[in-house]
Amino acid sequence: MLRRSSISREATRIVSEFDQSKDQLFTVRRTAGDFVFDDSVASVFDDMISRSIPGYRTIISMIGVMAKRHCQEGSAIYDLGCSLGNASFSMAEQVNCQDYRIHAIDNSQAMISRLQDRLRSSETPQIVAKCADIVDAEIFNASIVVLNFTLQFVAKASRDALIKKVHEGLRPGGILIISEKIEFSDPDLNELFTELYYNFKQQMGYSKMEIAQKRTALENVLVPETLDGHRQRLSAAGFSALDVWFQCFNFASLVAVK
Repeated sequence: MLRRSSISREATRIVSEFDQSKDQLFTVRRTAGDFVFDDSVASVFDDMISRSIPGYRTIISMIGVMAKRHCQEGSAIYDLGCSLGNASFSMAEQVNCQDYRIHAIDNSQAMISRLQDRLRSSETPQIVAKCADIVDAEIFNASIVVLNFTLQFVAKASRDALIKKVHEGLRPGGILIISEKIEFSDPDLNELFTELYYNFKQQMGYSKMEIAQKRTALENVLVPETLDGHRQRLSAAGFSALDVWFQCFNFASLVAVK
């Protein structure tokens, strides 16, 4: 059995070594088309997401902190829409339970293939990667479920059932961590936070053309909702306590307790 200290060091190395390939996918003019999580995106995903979501690294780190507090012996952890597994590695680094398994699931084969490469070079046997649609995934005996900027890519008609399934698959006292791009009911606030977000992206090195082209590509793929919409869905699913623990501009993360 691997000592926890070696697992922690290796998980820390993997998480801290975000792929240094720079996101330049939208630096040239592209023909119209929806955003796809293919190999070209997977190859620059770490740079893309860390430069596109304010506070992303903080969110990843704090997911590990919350997992340490809430993991239950003999339980499962689900990282749904895991992409390259950054949340999974953060949890593996910090969780103290001896008997648990992290199920890292994503429907992008390009993402899962790269995550499996990371797992082969790390000492984190508690993470199991699987390519599957999270809408169809079975959630069972879970103490923690993570949807880190994932639900926004699920068809709206399927979101209620997915969250209900998550609630049913959690143990009592288990938690759901859900991070999302959000919109605001007030049009002035929506415009303000959108403008601040685009300013943030420019400060992170993206040009106006890159921002505009990516926005167009994501228009029919990423469909945000208001925080009230998320709260209502979580309450309807049966979560007894929930609230926002992180927000910056039009990005937020909530925790819900069963």
